[in-house]
Amino acid sequence: MEIQSVETKPYDDQKPGTSGLRKNTQTFMTRPNYTENFIQAILSGIDEKTRQGCTLVVGGDGRFYMDTAIKIICRIAAANGVGRLIIGENGIFSTPAVSCLIRKHSAAGGIILTASHNPGGPNADFGIKFNSANGGPASSAITDRIYEISKSLTAYKTCPGVELDISKPATSTFELSSGGKFVCDVISSVADYVAMMKEIFDFPLIAEYVAGGEVRLLFDSMHGVMGPYARAVVCDELKAATTACANAVPLPDFNGGHPDPNLTYAKDLVDVMKRGEHDLGVAFDGDGDRNMIIGRNGFFVSPCDSLAVIAANCRLIPFFRDSPVSGFARSMPTSGAVDLVAADMGVAMFETPTGWKFFGNLMDAGRIVLCGEESFGTGSSHVREKDGMWAALAWLSIVANLRCSVEEVLQRHWRKFGRNCFTRYDYEQVDSAPANQMMADLRGKIDSGELVGQVMTSESGKEYKVKMMDDYRYEDPIDGSVATKQGIRILFDDGSRLVFRLSGTGSSGATIRRYINSYVSKDDPTLAEEASLVLEPLVNIALKISQIPQLTGRSSPTVIT
Repeated sequence: MEIQSVETKPYDDQKPGTSGLRKNTQTFMTRPNYTENFIQAILSGIDEKTRQGCTLVVGGDGRFYMDTAIKIICRIAAANGVGRLIIGENGIFSTPAVSCLIRKHSAAGGIILTASHNPGGPNADFGIKFNSANGGPASSAITDRIYEISKSLTAYKTCPGVELDISKPATSTFELSSGGKFVCDVISSVADYVAMMKEIFDFPLIAEYVAGGEVRLLFDSMHGVMGPYARAVVCDELKAATTACANAVPLPDFNGGHPDPNLTYAKDLVDVMKRGEHDLGVAFDGDGDRNMIIGRNGFFVSPCDSLAVIAANCRLIPFFRDSPVSGFARSMPTSGAVDLVAADMGVAMFETPTGWKFFGNLMDAGRIVLCGEESFGTGSSHVREKDGMWAALAWLSIVANLRCSVEEVLQRHWRKFGRNCFTRYDYEQVDSAPANQMMADLRGKIDSGELVGQVMTSESGKEYKVKMMDDYRYEDPIDGSVATKQGIRILFDDGSRLVFRLSGTGSSGATIRRYINSYVSKDDPTLAEEASLVLEPLVNIALKISQIPQLTGRSSPTVIT
C-alpha cells in the first residue's frame, strides 16, 4: 500500500492541556487537516528509533467523531512506521484500560480519543490525548514537544489504502510500499481490564456479599465508555442483576447528557439513591477514570473523603495487603484528609499540582501506591491513570469486609481522624479576560502581602486570620522539574484554606474553580453537620476576596461539589 506525503499548514492552537487537546468537535471536523496535523505531531514527537515498529494502543469513550479519528490514526500510524496498533472493539477503551494495555504490551504509548467529562456530539467537545510508555499522561516535556512540532508542520504522512473493520475482534495485516508491515489488532474492550481487576480485588468475597443481598448496587455509566465494563464486572463477575447497571450503552452524545459524575450532572443517580432502595451507587464519567460514590438515602461521599477512606482501609484489598504501602499523594486543591491517614500509618505523603501526570513519577519511583484528586479521581499504582471502576471496587471491598453501610464507614472514619469539610465551586465557560483578571488581582495581593495578618469576617460574624498566601509551586522530587502558578492558596490560622485556579480541562473559555476546606476535630459537636453549613462563612469570605461576581457577572456557580 502506497505511503503519501500530504501538504498542510500548521496551526498555532494545538497546545495540549492537562489532559490532551480538547476543542469543539467542529474544530476537528471542519478545519482542514486539523486532526491529521495533531496526530502527525504526536507521532513525530516519538523518537524515530522508538517509533519504528512500535506498538500503540488506540481507543476512546465512544463520543461523536471517534470512528473517523480512529481511521485517520490508522492511516497516519502506518505511514510513520508504527508496527502495530491495539484497538478496542468498536473503538471502545476506557482511559484506565488504555493504561493497562500500554503496560501489559510494553507499548510505546497510546492515543485516547476523549474529552473526558465534557459533553459529546457534533456541537459539543472532542479530544485527543497521548499517554506515554508508562501508561500515564504525557509529561509536560512531551506535550511541549508535540506543540512545537504542530506549529511548524508542513506535511503529514498517510497510507490511504488502510481500511479497517473495528466492529469485532480480528487481526489485519497490511503490506506497505516501504517494504514494512502494519498490523492492527482489534481486541475485546474489557477482557484485559477485568482480568486485572480480578488480580487486585477479592472477587469471590465481593460476589458472596452481593449474592447475600446485603448490598444493592446501582452503577450509572451515564452513557459513557463504562457501560460494557460495568456489565462485565457487576453482572457477569459479581452476578448482580442487570438492573444494577444504568445507562450502560455508550452513545456518541451521551444521550444528550453531561457525563460528569457530580451532584449536578449525575442528579438522576442521586435522586434514585435518595429513595433508599440501593446501598451503593456509583457514577462514572465519559472515559471511565472519574467516579462518584453515593450511599443509601443519597449519602454523598466527597472525593477527598473517598481517597482517605480507601487509604485507611487499603489493607482490606489484596493488592495492598500483599505488598508494601510506601506512601500516598493528593493534588494540592484536595483536602488534607488523606494526610491524616498517612501520618497515622507512618507512610510518606506527597502534595502535587492538579494533573495525574504528576503522580506517575512518584509511582514509577515506588514512592506512592495510592493517590487522588478532589475532582472525583482516585487510583493506585496498578495503572498510571485514575480509575473509576477500581475506586468502586475498593469501596465494595471495604463494605464487604466491614459489613456496614457507606455512611457508617464515613462516620467511623470521622470519629477516628476528624473531618475535613470540603466544597468546590465551578464557574464554567467564563470569558477568559475576567477570569485572568481575577487571577492577576489575587497575585497582586500576594506581591503586596496585604492580606497576610488580616482578620477576615464572614456575614455571620465568624472570623478567620490569614496566615499565608502564595501561588503554589511544585518541584518534582523525582526528576527535579518545576511547575509554577498552579493555584492561589490562602491559609488561615485555624488550618482552613481557600484555593483559586483556572481549569485546563475545558474546550472553550475558562472555568474558575474555587476550593474551600476546613478541619473539624473528632470531638467537635458539628462533626456530622452538613459540610455546606460548616463552610458557609468561608464561602462568603472567598467571594469577597476574589470578586468573582463583580468581575464575571456570575451570581452563582455552575456546579457545586
